[in-house]
Amino acid sequence: MGAFKAYDFRGIYGKDFDLDTIYKFGFFLPSLLKADKVLIGRDMRVSSDDMFTALARGIVDAGADVYDMGLTTTPMVYYFTAKHHFDASVMITASHNPKEYNGLKVSKTNALPVGFDTGLGELEQKILHESAVPAMSKGKIIDYPVREEYLQYQLRYRYPTDNLKIVIDCSNGMSSVLVKEIFGERPIYLFDNLDGTFPNHEANPLDAKNVVALQERVRMARADVGVIFDGDADRVMFVDENGDFIPPDLIIAVLGHYFIEEKNIQGLVIQDIRTSKSVSEYLLEMGREVYTWRVGRAYAAMKLREIDGSFGGEYAGHYYFRDFFYSDSGMLAAQVALRVFSQMKERGVSVSQLIARIKRYANSGEINFTIEEKQVAMDAVKTACMANETPQKILDFDGYRVEFPDWWFNIRPSNTEPYLRLIMEARTESLLAEKRAYIEGILKPYMK
Repeated sequence: MGAFKAYDFRGIYGKDFDLDTIYKFGFFLPSLLKADKVLIGRDMRVSSDDMFTALARGIVDAGADVYDMGLTTTPMVYYFTAKHHFDASVMITASHNPKEYNGLKVSKTNALPVGFDTGLGELEQKILHESAVPAMSKGKIIDYPVREEYLQYQLRYRYPTDNLKIVIDCSNGMSSVLVKEIFGERPIYLFDNLDGTFPNHEANPLDAKNVVALQERVRMARADVGVIFDGDADRVMFVDENGDFIPPDLIIAVLGHYFIEEKNIQGLVIQDIRTSKSVSEYLLEMGREVYTWRVGRAYAAMKLREIDGSFGGEYAGHYYFRDFFYSDSGMLAAQVALRVFSQMKERGVSVSQLIARIKRYANSGEINFTIEEKQVAMDAVKTACMANETPQKILDFDGYRVEFPDWWFNIRPSNTEPYLRLIMEARTESLLAEKRAYIEGILKPYMK
């Protein structure tokens, strides 16, 4: 069943899955997670209401109660799952994917993510091979308004940023339900109405074309910073006063000014295996070490809890916080980052100047190669590079990250597509170009 992914359930509505599948998903979920009540939130996509109806009917037929949050961001579901002790929750969303997509993000006790290896694989087998026989005693659907409580939590991080001129792009997504109450009326807002057809641009800020409107408005307004949320507001990204996109992993270092310098919160900082070496070096100067782990919330949130880390983030714009039940929140990350930018401006440091202090390496960005024999190709790159130079460090989860004195690379397989993903850094642009050409030469025989 193509909609079951490594981290969640997601695909093209009506093609990769139908409402019968969603009904069965709901029916088998309570027994899988041993839950007698299930919390559900949903985004504004055109298919989300129908999916809620089918999902809720399945849960109720299984004998469990549905707590209906209505329209929410994904982090709101995480927060209430943990805060109010739900053993199962579902967010109906396809996050940053195009309008024809939808999906389900599942969490269990303490808002721990449920991925394919931790329950969704078993659920898929139940859907494929078992019948859904309604219970004699059915559950019920309970309205569960949460907006005001969640808003009060977020406002704990409010900081006066009147010295900043801010542009915020809501991507017609779920950040719109809270953004003005949190950031006020002073920012310039783009696409802040809920619209699941995404009439202005897709809700994926990692795709450069979707950030163009924000960049243009920042330049035109001579703003200090631009902020853009994805469709379900679990991710946030930024552009500087010049309209230049800030690599999301560098924001981990920005957050360090609040959590480490200002608040002196103890604990490791988590990053994913793609993160710039600049981040660990910058945070080490603040007195904190980083813990490098696998890509994806299914791994990051669980690892941050396991090591009791303070905060962290990913290359894709997710940021995790101990005080947010070890989960990710785009809104919280945006508040903290803007706080830092505001304080820096008071010292005469612009956003681009702060990022220049952090960024110490030339970076390739993530490059995709269409390759079927992914493991063989990865091994060939690792072997060839290590034959020429002795590495300082090797990480062998999520592909390989191999670090040399003046450069490093991470090569990892896509979980869902026939892609190898490569990201590299080097001390200079010329060295980066040389090493990139070398690795691409190794990969060429394996490309389709």
